[in-house]
Amino acid sequence: MTEQPPRPGSRIRLWHRPMLARDRSERHRVATPLELLFDLCFVVAVGQAAAQLHHAFAEGHIGHGVFSFALVFFAIWWGWLNFSWFASAFDTDDVPYRLATLVQIAGGLTVAAGVETAFEGDFRLMVAGYVLMRLSMVTQWLRAARSDPPCRPAALRYAVGITAVQVLWIARLWLSGTPAVIAFFVLVVLELAVPLWAERRFGTTWHPHHIAERYGLFTLIVLGEVILGATTAIKEGAAEAEHVGGLISLAAAGLVLVFAMWWLYFDQPGHARLVRRPTLFTTMSWGYGHYLIFASAAAVGAGLEVAVGYDTHTLHDVGPIAAAMATTVPVAIFLLSVWLLHIGPANECRPIAVGFPVTAVLVVAASFTPVPIHVTAVLTAALVAVTVVFAHGRPRE
Repeated sequence: MTEQPPRPGSRIRLWHRPMLARDRSERHRVATPLELLFDLCFVVAVGQAAAQLHHAFAEGHIGHGVFSFALVFFAIWWGWLNFSWFASAFDTDDVPYRLATLVQIAGGLTVAAGVETAFEGDFRLMVAGYVLMRLSMVTQWLRAARSDPPCRPAALRYAVGITAVQVLWIARLWLSGTPAVIAFFVLVVLELAVPLWAERRFGTTWHPHHIAERYGLFTLIVLGEVILGATTAIKEGAAEAEHVGGLISLAAAGLVLVFAMWWLYFDQPGHARLVRRPTLFTTMSWGYGHYLIFASAAAVGAGLEVAVGYDTHTLHDVGPIAAAMATTVPVAIFLLSVWLLHIGPANECRPIAVGFPVTAVLVVAASFTPVPIHVTAVLTAALVAVTVVFAHGRPRE
């Protein structure tokens, strides 16, 4: 268990500890085994979302697939994000905390189970899991409000705000069509506004190095979807002898892509901006902006599977450009997001400052080249790899 220094005269009980704010300057703060278990359970939800995106592309429902993936991934990402930031500030690792986390895990797995029906327009199961996650989070905030008076105003704001929005999510189930879509985006804005409202005047003592590590771990999870896509290409290549050359190229491109994406993300210390500019705007833009990094990385794996299907002629409703863009567009979004959040347009090395957006444009442009899909994937991987080579020598923050 993670020990916290007791207050003078207090008695530590392993089954229950006062939920006091953690020290923001605590040394050697790392992810706990419980947080790793939490992430592991969310792998299921990410995998389900990527699989349904691939199925939607395979059936020619590109617009619907992308839109549904964006909606579903928000629920997954937001549940994970709120747990991670709360744990960074108030992790007591006692029995009540572990049990509340278990409920959140149950909610996350329910969300995963509801991904398929959500792509079909039925959000009841997903909302049930999502609300379960969020209301468990409310109990954690109420406990923090009771135990830690300095953090009580922010904790109560979180509890009230989260509860109110969950009531609205349930009410949204009675809407359909355009009103339901509009309500979804309104509720997303409200969800995003709750931390801004709670942290604006009071704030919580999240740990910058710990948060950066947590985000890095989730990045590894979504990069695992790219590895899965590359593995699928190898498997299909072994079964389809007539397409073995193209599929091996796809597999190699997928492996290069995932390694290059990993390199670009982790080459720059994730906590650098959080430490240097610990303002509310920097913190929120960094934390919220990772939605694009996580979602795009997960989508790359689905895109590689689309490329496999196109190369083996098992996809009949997708053209060559759409099949290529299933991979190139997510890669471009990943490049731009990492550039904005980790590198920065004002980087001292100007070629690197403009190199990321230029590479993103070239990656998307590769979709329109009159070459086989596996060649497009190789070109995409090569462009990202070249960016790694040039970015590695840039000044570090």
